Amino acid sequence: MENKLLQAASKLHLKEEDLSFYGKDKAKIIKKIDSFKKGKLILVTSINPTPLGEGKTTITIGINDILNRYGKSSVAVLREPSLGPVFGRKGGATGGGKASLMNPDDINLHFTGDFHAITSANNLLCAALDNHIFQGNELDIDENNIVIHRCMDMNDRELRNITLRSGRKEKFEITTATEMMAIFCLSKNLEDLKNRLGKIIIAYDKKGKRIYAKDLKIENALLRLLQDAFDPNLVMSEEGNPVIVHGGPFANIAHGCNSIKATSLALSLADYVITEAGFGSDLGGLKFLDIKCRMNDLKPSLILINATIRSLKYQANTLEEGISNLQYHIENMKSFYPNIAVVLNKFESDAEEEIDFIKDYCEKMNVPFMVCDSYLYGSENKEEIVNTIDSLCKEGEINFPYELTDSLEDKIDKLCKKQLKAKEVVYDDVALQKIKEIHDPYPICVAKTQYSITDDPEKLGYPKDHTMRVTDIRVQNGAEIITVYMGNILTMPGLNKTPNYLNF
Repeated sequence: MENKLLQAASKLHLKEEDLSFYGKDKAKIIKKIDSFKKGKLILVTSINPTPLGEGKTTITIGINDILNRYGKSSVAVLREPSLGPVFGRKGGATGGGKASLMNPDDINLHFTGDFHAITSANNLLCAALDNHIFQGNELDIDENNIVIHRCMDMNDRELRNITLRSGRKEKFEITTATEMMAIFCLSKNLEDLKNRLGKIIIAYDKKGKRIYAKDLKIENALLRLLQDAFDPNLVMSEEGNPVIVHGGPFANIAHGCNSIKATSLALSLADYVITEAGFGSDLGGLKFLDIKCRMNDLKPSLILINATIRSLKYQANTLEEGISNLQYHIENMKSFYPNIAVVLNKFESDAEEEIDFIKDYCEKMNVPFMVCDSYLYGSENKEEIVNTIDSLCKEGEINFPYELTDSLEDKIDKLCKKQLKAKEVVYDDVALQKIKEIHDPYPICVAKTQYSITDDPEKLGYPKDHTMRVTDIRVQNGAEIITVYMGNILTMPGLNKTPNYLNF
């Protein structure tokens, strides 16, 4: 019997020699693409989620299954799940119902070892830094100004603050929030990856000069740890369609998109590439356009805003009040890019009058509306969705909220006021000092709560005239982004009272 994954791979014109198998149902794509064909790139973003998530991955897999069923050349491109959410509140990230990936436990847990490689590279860099100090500190590193931190791919609040043998205070970050993960996902090729690894700012010397990873002569070792992981992973949906899963930066802290290597590869293999960006359009959607697309000259052909009735009711007391959250996300994505549509991720509990209310609202907003019930019924009887997507796909220009040549303060001010609807931006003292020091021409990456467009998770719906508070700023020189921390955002989450590991 023919390997089912090979059958899925054949839809992308991939052969057995183009793959390095991890068992029968997952493989690394080792085929080298010299020139990239431009498929149509479709982004699935979302309204603000409930703590359970609203199904962007389910919609992405579902749309890919639908396009494949109706004869389209299509592939979905997803992020790899993190063990933090897998064992925490949200659970896995392999879709749901009949719009799922095959063998989800394999993908949700160890998969092909990519996260292990990224964690190991990050921690080798930290160990090398401390060893350099122990062995005499030739670089004159200021031990009170070290900016690289250890990591692990697990929610463990006890590691937020620890004391090392030397007495120095240290903290762990979750792997998905590290610069190492961001670099892995933003590098175009191995040469670019090596260059970015060397550019990581690890500390400052006692005169305030930046110390880079390349000063430790460690970039070759880091590259060796990452080079096999750098090949994208091929899996398949329950309906046997190809799905590429690679990289996994969090979207409330990092940039929330799968690797540019995977996206570029997918665009060369299929006519339609369906991808997702984490949380709402105020986080992953914004960063997909402002960071990933801007840095790689990518242009989506269509943006789909995933919505659920559950989340709209969560935003306020009633659906009629909560619909304002959808209004925000429509306006937010339209300000970037006009070619958008709303997709309702339908559940059995959704009433027809509620669906009609959202449909009428979208018509008033002059936005196409689709209902996708792939979670319940798979890809059957969805020709209308295919026709709608076909008619809407059209590449256009992205309207960025600021110029890379703007000052850092202007970038933050413009993004907060244009995209996050803030009235003003205030800075803690630490952030104020860094505003004066940082002049790198990089896009900014907002780190904030996912539950609100503000930095306060309690402000739901469509709050306006609020204040955004900047608590810290960090230059991620290898990733070529500047992370701006807002409100009480943690880079190492903790487990909730009833974590998902109880369900295993």
